[in-house]
Amino acid sequence: MAQIVPVILSGGVGSRLWPTSRAHYPKQLLPLVSEKTMLQETALRVADSALFAAPLIVSNDDHRFIIASQMQEAGIDPLAHILEPLGRNTAPAAAVAAHFAAEQKGPETVLLILPADHHIGDLAAFRQAVEEGAKLAAEGSLVTFGIVPSAAETGYGYIRRGEELQSAGAYRVERFVEKPDAETAASYLADGGYYWNSGIFMFRADRILSEMEAFCPEIADKAKAALAAAGRDLDFIRLDETAFAASPSDSIDYAVMEHTSHAAVVPADMRWNDIGSWSALWEIGEKDESGNVHLGDVIDTGSRNTYVRAETGLVATLGVEDLVIVASGDAVMVAARDKVQDVKKIVETLKAENRTEHEAHNRVYRPWGYYECLTQGERHQVKHLHVYPGGALSLQLHHHRAEHWVVVSGRARVTLGEETSVLEANESTYIPVNTKHRLENPYEEPLSIIEVQSGAYLGEDDIVRFDDVYGRADETKAAE
Repeated sequence: MAQIVPVILSGGVGSRLWPTSRAHYPKQLLPLVSEKTMLQETALRVADSALFAAPLIVSNDDHRFIIASQMQEAGIDPLAHILEPLGRNTAPAAAVAAHFAAEQKGPETVLLILPADHHIGDLAAFRQAVEEGAKLAAEGSLVTFGIVPSAAETGYGYIRRGEELQSAGAYRVERFVEKPDAETAASYLADGGYYWNSGIFMFRADRILSEMEAFCPEIADKAKAALAAAGRDLDFIRLDETAFAASPSDSIDYAVMEHTSHAAVVPADMRWNDIGSWSALWEIGEKDESGNVHLGDVIDTGSRNTYVRAETGLVATLGVEDLVIVASGDAVMVAARDKVQDVKKIVETLKAENRTEHEAHNRVYRPWGYYECLTQGERHQVKHLHVYPGGALSLQLHHHRAEHWVVVSGRARVTLGEETSVLEANESTYIPVNTKHRLENPYEEPLSIIEVQSGAYLGEDDIVRFDDVYGRADETKAAE
């Protein structure tokens, strides 16, 4: 059997897991279940070179450097990393991946479409299901994986199985069913012929493209055009924005799977969870004798069936039940455990009030490292900058603010005007308004800087770039 090409889709924002998940750093980039991020877990799940080729990653533009860093940290060298200029749901992403794989690996290449933010607890069962699905996909089926339901879940769509195929344990798909109410979900569970829709798919590149040409031709055509006009940007493939934006936005399920006569379902009991809410993390978490899941610095007395996540500081609970409590730097959320599906309403409120807590954390990641805002006032702001070994900020200037840098640890190479110098720990420099400057760390140790900004305007868009090793010279809104 030829190698399967995993396609990892990493474009979601995970608003139901606010305040930990934010638009600039969503749930797939976070270590929610283990010490590794959800994205890393997904990539490592398909790291067996005997069965899988290197993964093809499709993500949005904003997360490209974070994803690249996480893949490097996990020892994964992707086949390619394709950047979407804007979100268009899973069908256009799959079409782009199919066109790319057909060109690079051949039209009969089998693709495994994987969301980046799912948890799978039984890897042996996952692999067995994938091997079964690969046989069907190679023969021309469009395969989906149906999760054997363990409860009458109303938060998932369902798949109704049809006739059994010659391949033992696999079935034709009779129909896809929308998320049911509680009574209907209970009837599905009792029936035994329904599965949760996992959102994981398998098919040959040429097969999915031919089905798209039949059922959603505009998606297939615009994806092909966006890839044909794509540009190379460092290690990334940047899709053409005009062509991709012209594609309809639709899911693989709606665009193809509900219409094709070649859909097959492979049942899988692999302890799958899409981590769609905080209650899901409570369900799979390690509980104490009172049913509590505690992460971080937590002190509890007499609470029951509660999920507490202390990402910063101490969280103390006393005699509470069935709550989710998340403390994440600049925000604390407390919710009834059976209401956490509505957390996205908080995010909608933040957007409506033009607040920023739904977008980014205090710690903001950049390709060179990260920065944290320590304090700010009307004409001042203090940040902590952490620059990775080999990292370099752009050569830039600011029209409205001056900056004072103090080296806390490591060594800094500083360009100020036409002069370059090296600063050691406890040394500092001053950057006047309208002065070209650059901060670099060409050394082996991380660099820690305290930056004090002062001026009439301290917004992150007060930046003019002259040179940037990460190709961000045209991104006027990007920070530092």
